[in-house]
Amino acid sequence: MRRPHLVLLAVAALLGCATAPARAVPTAAAPAAAAASDASSASGSPLATVLHTATTQAVADGYPAAIAYARRGGTSAMAAAGLADLATGRPAQPNDRFRIASNTKSFVATVLLQLVGEHRLGLDDSVARWLPGVVAGHGNDGRRITVRELLDQTSGIYDPTTDPAFFAPYLQRHDMDYVYTPRRVVAEAAAHPPLFAPGTRWNYSNTNYLLAGLVIEAVTGRSAGQEITDRILRPLGLTHTTLPLTDPRIHGRHLHGYDLAHHDVTVFSPSYDWTAGAMISTLGDLGTFDRALFAGRLLPAAEQRALETVPDVPGDDGYALGVTRAAVDCGAGRQAAVWETDGGGPGFTSISLTSADAGADADRQLILVGTVFDLGRDLRHQPPAPASDALGPAQTAVFCG
Repeated sequence: MRRPHLVLLAVAALLGCATAPARAVPTAAAPAAAAASDASSASGSPLATVLHTATTQAVADGYPAAIAYARRGGTSAMAAAGLADLATGRPAQPNDRFRIASNTKSFVATVLLQLVGEHRLGLDDSVARWLPGVVAGHGNDGRRITVRELLDQTSGIYDPTTDPAFFAPYLQRHDMDYVYTPRRVVAEAAAHPPLFAPGTRWNYSNTNYLLAGLVIEAVTGRSAGQEITDRILRPLGLTHTTLPLTDPRIHGRHLHGYDLAHHDVTVFSPSYDWTAGAMISTLGDLGTFDRALFAGRLLPAAEQRALETVPDVPGDDGYALGVTRAAVDCGAGRQAAVWETDGGGPGFTSISLTSADAGADADRQLILVGTVFDLGRDLRHQPPAPASDALGPAQTAVFCG
């Protein structure tokens, strides 16, 4: 999941230096940071040194663990600091798994665009063509919403995950196994009037990507997870990436996620998020996918252009089709263009940046992960992660040098 304001505050807090316009994050009180431990690849390289410093500082600022990956051309590095599990004291490692939250959306958009390239559906098909009667009532009309408007967040459909009552099973009753089906979430969204007429404004709604997952299944007759696996995960060798449906646990070696009081919230049903944000991955897998995507190796040229087209509507923050056009401030009036995906959900905040310079073959990347996202505070419109200026130098080193 991701909300257009507070989750971006969280990733900006983790990054320490905002990409694109972002509001400052007030410093949040946090428990004493766990003693940091560090593991780095390409030890001693300039990139490794930058990431070591950044992740260690992030832990001091209140993240139980922070991990990072960077690449400049043929040189890459990873680093980890802090504790993957506060209860056992296990140190974090760079290849630990974590919930990637709304980074999931770029995988889903890619699958739909591949299907478009195969002429199995069109971006301007109506939602009702593939999901008749699913988006209806209270002013909602799936006949007027296109697949493109789902992917670029201009459908106007309501997002029930912005309502604290939606999360009562988890946050009040502590039933972390509680299951929301995608169609139930969509039905709850359709019980509210649309926020605006389709295609006239921009508003981030996780419902759009639940509908996108249902469209994938309607077009292919197969599960969205299987399509993601067969079209992306298996060809790219992303063996540590999964899309769980209802299992609330992260399997294999993984980071634990926490709220701001450092309560462990790792066990949390992914069912409500599904194709909007339920995927689990690693730095290496996410980096491989983003490099392939932004280097143009997963989509035909026409669909790549569609992926990267930002709608010209009020409110858009650079969001295209599951990816965001942003810029890193290099100082002295210079900026470096990047493509961004990010995620914030129970226990985890992450951001992935990939160079967007024409002809650069996505040759620079930075991925940053911190193990705090406080869903309860987010729902109360309060900053959900610690403020930190630890990782600003990392983006400068990767994209501005």
